This record gives sequence, structure tokens and C-alpha cells, in this order.
Amino acid sequence: MNANPNESSETAAAQRFAGRTVLVTGGTSGIGLATAARFLAEGADTVITGRDGDRLAAAAEELGEPDRLLAVRGDASDAADLDSLVERIRERTGRLDAVFANAGTGTFKHLAETTGSDIAATVSGNFTSVYLTVQKTLPLLERGGAIVINASWTLHRALPDSSLYAATKAAVHNLARTLAVDLAGQGIRVNSVSPGFIVTPMFHQAVPADAVPGMEARTLAGRLGGPEEVAPVVAFLASDDASYVNGQDIVIDGGLTTGFPS
Repeated sequence: MNANPNESSETAAAQRFAGRTVLVTGGTSGIGLATAARFLAEGADTVITGRDGDRLAAAAEELGEPDRLLAVRGDASDAADLDSLVERIRERTGRLDAVFANAGTGTFKHLAETTGSDIAATVSGNFTSVYLTVQKTLPLLERGGAIVINASWTLHRALPDSSLYAATKAAVHNLARTLAVDLAGQGIRVNSVSPGFIVTPMFHQAVPADAVPGMEARTLAGRLGGPEEVAPVVAFLASDDASYVNGQDIVIDGGLTTGFPS
């Protein structure tokens, strides 16, 4: 008899992606990098993408596992780059079992200060990239596959100076639900995650240090989150453990959108 009743289930979970191939776009830092590490730890052949070659190489070195990791330089909002990515995956494994459409950008400005180039870059980075990633990789996804889209808590609670960012994230929220309907007949599930205040390089670029205490005070958890707290939720949604979860959004925000701390 097994002395630890949780040991067998933990062992199964640790290798639940063994023999499977997953793609993480924007996998060079933050949530994407942490999720790629999680997939590798659970046995997956993992593909990551990034636009910057140096950051991509650094991420690949940090992740290790060269036999199970493929790092492909490319822009997730560029159709030609995605076509090349699909060919690389087809040559390597011939299929995909899960896609984490994570690549994105952030523009946080007052409406009056937002430029046309801001709009074009943010729509391309946050919406076009997700739409094209799903469209281009769909032929590789087999029945029983899963798509997870990285959205945002800003659908549920407004954040000042985030009108452009939040609008593009609301678009991918809707996209996840619509694609869940469109792809149900192919046996492919589509869900989204909505991270709250997660400490990533993008977070540090957008948020001044003196604003952090106030942000911490607004969450029920009383602290900011880490990418490693988002990765397990993405892995769950991409796995067979979530086989009856479809068209849903999972908020990972420490209680930020639930209510004000007492």
C-alpha cells in the first residue's frame, strides 16, 4: 500500500504532459517564461517564441532541457513569422497539444496622450498576435487539444490610464469565448486567464516603485503576485484535468477584483 495517498496523483501530475508538445508565445520573460518552465517540468516538449534573439537565447539557457525545448525567434503578430514557426514545429514533432497565446504589450497613457502609433502597436501586440497565433497553429492542434489566452483583470475592474490596453484585453476575452464555440466541434477547448498585479519586467516598466505599496493594499492577499503563481493555472487549463472546462476565464489576482480589503 502506498504510504502517501497523494504520491501517485502528484507523480501523475508531474508528468501529465509527457509525450505532448506545447507552444508558449512570448516565452522569454515573466508569465511566459514561468509557464514554459512549468510545462517542461511536467514533461512537455515545449516551444517558446520571442522577438529579441538575445532574450530568447537567454531564456533557452535558463530553461535548459535542450532535448525538449525549441526556441524560435519571431513576432507573434507577424503572419510570415508564424508560418515559419508552424513549419519548425511540424518538422520537429508534427503536432501541438496545447497553445498558450501569451505574447502581448502594454501601453498605459491618458486618452488625450494616446497616439495613433500607440493604438496600432497595442492592437497588433495584444489582439492581432493572439488571433493569428490561434489561426496559424490550429492545423497542428489535435482533437483534445487546448488553447489558453492571456487576458487581464482589467475586464473586471477599471484601471486609470489603461483604456487602450484594457480594450485590447477585453477583445481577447471575447475571442476566447467565441473560439470555444467555434472549435468545440473539433474537440479543442479555449479558455483565458486574467492575471492581476503580477511582478514581471513589463510590470516594472509600467509601474513606478512608489506606487507598489498602494497596489498591494488594494488586494485581499496584501501583496503582488509572481509569474510562478500564474503558470500552474495555465498548465491546468491546458491539461486533461480541465477536460470539462471550456470558454471560461480564470482570474488570478489575489482578490483584487473581489472587493476592498477590510
